[in-house]
Amino acid sequence: MNLTISNLNKTYNNGVKALDSVNLTIGPGMFGLLGPNGAGKSSLMRTIATLQTPDSGEITFGDINLLTDKNALRRVLGYLPQEFGVYPNLSAEELLHYFANLKGITSKADRQKIVAEVLQITNLYDVRKKSVSGYSGGMKQRFGIAQMLLNNPKLIIVDEPTAGLDPAERHRFLNVLREIGAQHTVIFSTHIVDDVRELCHELAIMNGGRVLFRGSAQEGESKLNGKIWTARIEREAFEAANQKHNVISSNYNQDNTLNIRVMSELQPDDSFQSATPILEDVYFVALKNDSVHV
Repeated sequence: MNLTISNLNKTYNNGVKALDSVNLTIGPGMFGLLGPNGAGKSSLMRTIATLQTPDSGEITFGDINLLTDKNALRRVLGYLPQEFGVYPNLSAEELLHYFANLKGITSKADRQKIVAEVLQITNLYDVRKKSVSGYSGGMKQRFGIAQMLLNNPKLIIVDEPTAGLDPAERHRFLNVLREIGAQHTVIFSTHIVDDVRELCHELAIMNGGRVLFRGSAQEGESKLNGKIWTARIEREAFEAANQKHNVISSNYNQDNTLNIRVMSELQPDDSFQSATPILEDVYFVALKNDSVHV
């Protein structure tokens, strides 16, 4: 089933326009929603999850109209927000049985089966007797995925799930998402470009409540073929280079010089070499231009 978002708008009471004519169609698999903090990603996720109502627009998932039949969507939805609470004095297994009962799985045998399945999927089975309060950040995020999977959701939303995780925990968490993404429609919201590159077959880049790019990483990169150039400069020369060229990103070298990446139809000068476009280039060009002209 496809999730279809049509002309979605939301302005908060403080005057912030969080969603500005958002149009997206998202099919099965892993879909990345990429953008900086404050881009409108969480507002979009909360609206899809029926936690807030837009000012205008429509959202459908298959034949479900999210705005007129929220309960129908909630029955097939799994949502992992940026922050979620747990009961610290219960084990993961006890908590999952409790949540499964709340979700209407009244048969003890059925609960035991689904709880064991989600613990296996999230690689928490060996620590199922341990109190969730003793879990690391990554383990708590995987527990969030486990409780989300109890009702076998068709649509899954995960909002900034790897923020604050160390590299090993992030790797384990992404592996879990990769596995469930093969069988569900998963919207994965993040400001970390590497997460999207590793997981998602399609993505959208948002900023200021608007969609600036929609497609695959390969499509975005191909639009920049022959337009990305790189040069090594002294740190003191950055401001002058930034004023003279369309610098989209930079990073330091060990000798304190800078590698800058520039978008230009032609070679800026002899100090620049052509570079193969990467997803970061698509991201930074979209943000800098604030348009889809990448």
